Amino acid sequence: MAITSANQLELLQTAEAVAREKMIDPGLVVEAMEESLARAAKSRYGAEMDIRVKIDRKTGRASFTRVRTVVEDDAVENYQAQVTVQQAKQHLADPKVGDEIIDEVPPVDLGRIAAQSAKQVILQKVREAERDRQFEEFKDRVGTIINATVKREEYGNVIVDVGAGEAILRRNEKIGREAYRPGDRIRAFVKDVRREVRGPQIFLSRTAPEFMAELFKMEVPEIYEGVIEIKAVARDPGSRAKIAVISYDNSIDPVGACVGMRGSRVQAVVNELQGEKIDIIPWNEDVPTFLVNALQPAEVSKVVIDDDAERIEVVVPEEQLSLAIGRRGQNVRLASLLTGLNIDILTEEEESKRRQAEFDERTKLFVLALDLDEFFAQLLVAEGFRTLEEVAYVDQEDLLAIDGVDESTAGELQARARDHIEAERKKVLDRARALGVEESLINFPGLTPPMIEALSQDDVKTLEDFATLADWELAGGWTEVDGQRVKDTGILEKFDLGLEEARNMVMSARVALGWIDPEELGLDVQEEAEEV
Repeated sequence: MAITSANQLELLQTAEAVAREKMIDPGLVVEAMEESLARAAKSRYGAEMDIRVKIDRKTGRASFTRVRTVVEDDAVENYQAQVTVQQAKQHLADPKVGDEIIDEVPPVDLGRIAAQSAKQVILQKVREAERDRQFEEFKDRVGTIINATVKREEYGNVIVDVGAGEAILRRNEKIGREAYRPGDRIRAFVKDVRREVRGPQIFLSRTAPEFMAELFKMEVPEIYEGVIEIKAVARDPGSRAKIAVISYDNSIDPVGACVGMRGSRVQAVVNELQGEKIDIIPWNEDVPTFLVNALQPAEVSKVVIDDDAERIEVVVPEEQLSLAIGRRGQNVRLASLLTGLNIDILTEEEESKRRQAEFDERTKLFVLALDLDEFFAQLLVAEGFRTLEEVAYVDQEDLLAIDGVDESTAGELQARARDHIEAERKKVLDRARALGVEESLINFPGLTPPMIEALSQDDVKTLEDFATLADWELAGGWTEVDGQRVKDTGILEKFDLGLEEARNMVMSARVALGWIDPEELGLDVQEEAEEV
């Protein structure tokens, strides 16, 4: 194909047609043509040459030029594209480094291979421009709902047309029972938009909690206007969901507003989500109240919060147990996701047995350790004493408040408790030393003898061993495996060690060993490290 014999306006007509079809700037298409022609020309004139092509935007005429850049006399690396200052004087009156010598060269007659290569360059540049335009158009639409038309299905993933290009609804982002055919219209949540070399750049979801929240915003004007706020959403897509709402106008019931007249508003959302059942509950800043609401429709007898263990116990009547847990644990799982709490469900009978077992265990401890009769030991437990440490180091006034306890009895109780604690401490430390635990770990601030023994049983015997641990290895935590939360038991979890406290202790150990600069840490951690 000879450029000189072709209709020069055809270049511009082609550029405009492609630009209209792909909805991109015609100038970008012309630039792609110029680059493709330049590459084709290099294949004829030499790859080392700097060949440039300029297409006139009015006439379509393509001009081919060879460009040589002026460089220092000793800096020539490419004799086809560079000339020295001295050589440049033959073409320029006063050449300087950086000047360019531009010579027009004859247009090339493209062979079949060169023409095909030029076409590939144009297509590549057009695709890049199209993807850039698509990214710029959709990057600010993350977090919104869009309408799309199904084009095809690939390996369970649905490819849809969003007008400006293609988007993908992955298999795990579809509601389970949904099946699509080409031409179907769907609504989906824009979960992410990112630059990709190939394939769709727009990632959609119909299972995201945010999708449900956005649907309610579309159906409930009070949410759109900010009078009602969605505080949390938990979903088992296609099956059941819970949504917590709050009203900032006392005259508006948030639950009633979301349900709508005869359920019209919530039913519109349910229909969009393939019949997903939705529990709409009032949000409350009081944790027990919010949790009771979240476990609806089950009735709750009592909520027991254990801040140290970072969990919460819910006591329900025996006949409410299956309702509270739900089918395959669905109700309690959704309530846990909604509240962000780790929830244990107990029946009233189970809770009563557990409390009795704890009472008996503490009574036995006080009988054996303090040499008390059972009645007096039970009295201590009933008054709220749980450990020997509480008896030993509590303000004596708390003991004197117990009926029948005078100063002499209180003093004797505390003396016995302290003696027993010290004796047990010595036994534990002797066992730890026998297992090879070093003094640096034994003397580390914050570690009690039982903690040291627990560490030694997990083969943590030196301060260096301790310093290599992560906070969750000490205090325990939760990880997600295949979409399910899995509990990781910490070495010191049974001692009610929190994550923050565990983190501070580990960092203090690293400071004491000189692994990190104490100035990078907080005051509490520095002070602990200085004590080591």
